[in-house]
Amino acid sequence: MTLTGITFNVQRFSTEDGPGIRTTVFFKGCLLQCRWCHNPEGLSSRPELVWYDVRCIGARDCLRVCPEDALELTPQGMRINRQRCTACGACVQACPAAALEIIGREWTPEALLAEVQKDAVFFETSGGGVTLSGGEPMIQFEFLAAFGRLSQQAGLHVALDTCGAVPWEWYEQVLPWVNLVLYDLKIWDRERHRAATGVDNARILDNARRIAGLGKPIWIRTPVIPGYTADADNLAALANFIAAELPTVQRWDLLAYTNLGQPKYHRLDRPYALEGVPLLTRAEMEALHAVAVARVPVAVWSGATRVREGTS
Repeated sequence: MTLTGITFNVQRFSTEDGPGIRTTVFFKGCLLQCRWCHNPEGLSSRPELVWYDVRCIGARDCLRVCPEDALELTPQGMRINRQRCTACGACVQACPAAALEIIGREWTPEALLAEVQKDAVFFETSGGGVTLSGGEPMIQFEFLAAFGRLSQQAGLHVALDTCGAVPWEWYEQVLPWVNLVLYDLKIWDRERHRAATGVDNARILDNARRIAGLGKPIWIRTPVIPGYTADADNLAALANFIAAELPTVQRWDLLAYTNLGQPKYHRLDRPYALEGVPLLTRAEMEALHAVAVARVPVAVWSGATRVREGTS
């Protein structure tokens, strides 16, 4: 059987997912269900159909060709019966306005490497490479091991962006082909972590220790989310853990909450838990960064913020 992986995006010219200019490959599927996830198209491991209202011209060709009768165009927009839809793509091919799209593409390791190597000149001049992200890419660990090996043989720098919630045995197959680990640490308290993400953090913390024990360079990433992770006590606890137990951490990114993923939830017919929640202010981010950098000097923060209270 041919080994394949499924992605939802191959993003070129990334500058935030590791050193240099990078191509970030986003894999579908995730073990966590973070309430604030800004890539909901990465939660499911299966291809998914989405509809773009601004493109639709109401031609209705899609309705006529759907073999499962899963589409209905109403005054409120396209309704997709997701129990019936098999993401076969017939409607996508029929739509004259490209208003329908299948999120999810299969690759062999060789085909994905060929796609990534189109950007090799940018990697060479900037010290960049390829970053494996998601979703949670480690769900497809067998594909990652094969792709990582090919990438290393081709001389590419490989970064792995992971939430840490998978079995250690999976990491043992992938990490030999990885130069840098981008590692998510979100919430220190175990029960708060479970409530916000669907799993506790015991395995996540243990895997972080093991990766550091291998001597792998690590960049920690913490999304700073109002009501979930954005409090001084949480960041202080994470900082103490990083300082005491993760000696290979080279950088700690505090990533300010963004609501740019909200339209994706609507297109996928998923509820968005942070509907109406405003961005943090610059003052709030700077105060939280001060807590982190006092304990972990390599902490930095980035992202859009409100200028002051009362603004959007």
